[in-house]
Amino acid sequence: MRIKLDENMPLALAIFLRSAGHDVSTVAEENLSGQEDHPVLEAAAKEGRLLMTFDMDFGDIRSYPVGSHAGVVIFRLHDQRWAVLKEPVERLLKSALIDRLQYGIAVVDENRVRVRSKKKGE
Repeated sequence: MRIKLDENMPLALAIFLRSAGHDVSTVAEENLSGQEDHPVLEAAAKEGRLLMTFDMDFGDIRSYPVGSHAGVVIFRLHDQRWAVLKEPVERLLKSALIDRLQYGIAVVDENRVRVRSKKKGE
């Protein structure tokens, strides 16, 4: 899977995802740190990458409607340290939900994953 990590995501996540065989780029590697949300999501979409972030603004479907990007995963955790983030990431990757994220939005918390995906024909 092609993934872009927002600037608020830990480097340990990039290392973990790469070791699992995913093609990962980061906002920092592409000198997009400090940019507004729209250019970050646009860069991910142009590269066909799923954006992973802690930024809840990407979940606003009025600003970023399902189907207008390659996909977004928002981690909504009380504690954003890697030690806490790792389990929800592993759960997401092992689930069948990951396959439904193309052009969709997922919100992942400590206990569940909610997905809003683009339906066929939309």
